[in-house]
Amino acid sequence: MPDADFDVVTIGAGGGAYPAALRLARAGLRVLMTDPKGALGGNCLAEGCIPSKAMREVAAHVRLHARLTGDPAGIGYERIIAHKDDVQATRYAQHERELAGAPQVTLRRAMARFVDRHTVVVDDGVGRTAIKARHIIVASGADVLVPALPGADLCLTSRDLFGRDPRLTERPASMVIIGGGAIGVETASFFAALGTTVTILQLGSQMLSGMDTDMVATLQALLDPAIRIVSDAGVTAVERTREGVRVHYMHAGKPSHTEAAVAVMAIGRRPVIPEGFGALDLAFDQHGIRVDAAMQTGAPHIYACGDVNGRLPLFHVAVRESLVASHNILARDTPCDYMDYTAVPITLFTIPAAAQVGLTGAAARAGASDTVLVESAYAFREDARAQMTGDTGGGIHLFFEAGNLRLRGGWVVGVDADQLIGQIGVAVAAGLSAYDLARFPDQHPMAAEGISHAARALV
Repeated sequence: MPDADFDVVTIGAGGGAYPAALRLARAGLRVLMTDPKGALGGNCLAEGCIPSKAMREVAAHVRLHARLTGDPAGIGYERIIAHKDDVQATRYAQHERELAGAPQVTLRRAMARFVDRHTVVVDDGVGRTAIKARHIIVASGADVLVPALPGADLCLTSRDLFGRDPRLTERPASMVIIGGGAIGVETASFFAALGTTVTILQLGSQMLSGMDTDMVATLQALLDPAIRIVSDAGVTAVERTREGVRVHYMHAGKPSHTEAAVAVMAIGRRPVIPEGFGALDLAFDQHGIRVDAAMQTGAPHIYACGDVNGRLPLFHVAVRESLVASHNILARDTPCDYMDYTAVPITLFTIPAAAQVGLTGAAARAGASDTVLVESAYAFREDARAQMTGDTGGGIHLFFEAGNLRLRGGWVVGVDADQLIGQIGVAVAAGLSAYDLARFPDQHPMAAEGISHAARALV
């Protein structure tokens, strides 16, 4: 091919793109990043994990304050939005400084579409520019999935709750959430903590499908009992009422409905496939662009990272995939680095939180592996930190390979679950054993000491 205008073009500037761009720039490559937002961070920063978790932290503090003091007084919702906005602004400024320190990287606020396997057209709304690149990283992310349902336009989405200039600016008295996945249950959890009456309508028999069933059962028992969960509810329509909305659904073969001030659509997200990609004769489907462990598509110089590949839609996964792609680009598209999904922490930022990593007991029983596991647990009712915060429900469950006692996975529900799962994940990735964990003198009084405590029960 002729000399490229850029060594690398990224379609998107979120976690699946900018870590690679910055790494490649340090190696001297010229990188063009295209993104309609015109900023680093993708949907995670614009409307996803950062703003939602910023709001969740406030809700968790409100809940803790009420439990310890008996005072249910909360905080004005406008102040929660202001806190979210401040966190987003801080991180956007941080990314601007990163870009300023990487002169080899150019970011254009624009859409990009494929012309051929080495050419994209960048459209910034003013003009169009054809760009040739030696390597292309597709990191266009995913968007809110809104079904073809009568009245679906009456529902709020995660963008309306957590985005910049959100549509929802006052705490609603009541909320019905369509979808029992991570976004739906997390949203239900912290709005309930703020005092909103919440109903979840989930299509299946179990919320949080795909997660460890034992962990989900433990979490569900610890969620705010005021949250109403209706399983096997097939939503058929949404209509406006004088007070808000009415959501119609089928349950046990009979029509039913529930009313609330607002409805939230949280049934999932769909990959954003760049325009023109379908003409490249590269595999993709409704789940995303097909890639191998090197993040390569059927064309070795075209990579797909982050939510667009449908493998595991988490920001930290996108970052690692992005770096895998950058290392393989530096190796001239010869795979030298690979993505490992076996030790990725997955956290539900509910109140309380729940998290899992690696191979768990329920997954092994369901046939996900032939490995025989030995389980050991630590109950938070015995934990000093949990007793201090009042979060004495749940605990740590670790799963070791029978015989050599190598740690294969674990889950945590309750105090500091979102922090502990990273420590367990490192141990899984490093191949540590129960002997290794038992010897480590984790600090007291922190919930992390429960990891070595559980391991000591086996050795």
